[in-house]
Amino acid sequence: MDTMIASDPSNSVALLAWYDRHARRLPWRIGPQRRRDGERPDPYRVWLSEIMLQQTTVAAVGPYFDRFVTRWPGVADLAAAETDHVMQEWAGLGYYSRARNLKRCAEIVASEHGGRFPETSDELATLPGIGPYTAAAIAAIAFDEPAPVVDGNVERVVTRLYRIETPLPKAKTEVRARVAGITPETRPGCFAQAMMDLGATICTPKRPTCALCPVNESCAAHAEGDPERFPVKAPKKEKPTRTGTAYVAVRADGAVLLRRRAEKGLLGGMAEVPNEGWATKSGGEEAEGPPLRADWVRLPAPVRHTFTHFHLVLDVYRARVGREIAAPADAWWSAPDRLDGEALPAVMRKVVASALEG
Repeated sequence: MDTMIASDPSNSVALLAWYDRHARRLPWRIGPQRRRDGERPDPYRVWLSEIMLQQTTVAAVGPYFDRFVTRWPGVADLAAAETDHVMQEWAGLGYYSRARNLKRCAEIVASEHGGRFPETSDELATLPGIGPYTAAAIAAIAFDEPAPVVDGNVERVVTRLYRIETPLPKAKTEVRARVAGITPETRPGCFAQAMMDLGATICTPKRPTCALCPVNESCAAHAEGDPERFPVKAPKKEKPTRTGTAYVAVRADGAVLLRRRAEKGLLGGMAEVPNEGWATKSGGEEAEGPPLRADWVRLPAPVRHTFTHFHLVLDVYRARVGREIAAPADAWWSAPDRLDGEALPAVMRKVVASALEG
């Protein structure tokens, strides 16, 4: 079965009509009624939300988005911000290279494009942190370019509509071609968001509510009664486990010793407690040992954390030291009232919490 929107324009009309009634209310979105009234999406807010939503859920992004646009209402404001402040606001959202690219992209838009985002997907894709999907999403939503927008929700919708047997990620090329073929010239931004919303609310991974789907009559997987089988996915590779050691020095006034990671690489530019032994695949970097001379005590339970490509197990050592102890040259003492505001990634917050609670 190979119909859907490409061969039956009424399906695109039905999907857009469904979106007009059921569009999700999101803080970065201009809803269909407001668009019909002539309001245009702010490319800055569209871009910011799309970067935040990479590998992250809508629910998790909401509070971060609100804080960012309150603190930096426009791209020029973000371009002028201190990098440390951006990283601090991003802490906990994960995939920290996105935050570094976010800052660089804002600087380029402000300095080289007069504070205006390029309006085509090809131009947008030249900016830091903007890949093919994000470029298409910004171009479609903010500038109504009929670009094919394919996120995880859209992949699920399309593989079911066409009953695509090729496993993901190999099927991505075919899925994108299908989306390119069904994206209408009229209201492509609303169409892209409608496809996303359909996947998020109706065409869900488990127990899709096919009876409520506006294009169910054209769905090949629905016709065969097996929508949950799609998308077909290649077997996942087992994640390796890396091990390492973390050192939490706690001063008598409650301050914790922190340092900053190198700008490039995993968790680049973020704050951390001194640690060693896990940041490379081989785990073979030279051991540094504790950052201070002190009575270090190993905590009974290690800290466990899972990254995209590996599991991490960190042995945690804690030392309590006097207020007179100076921080090493590459580190600083973070007072208790400042610790929550430090740009600590989730794994380091776990480490600090285990040391302070233990």
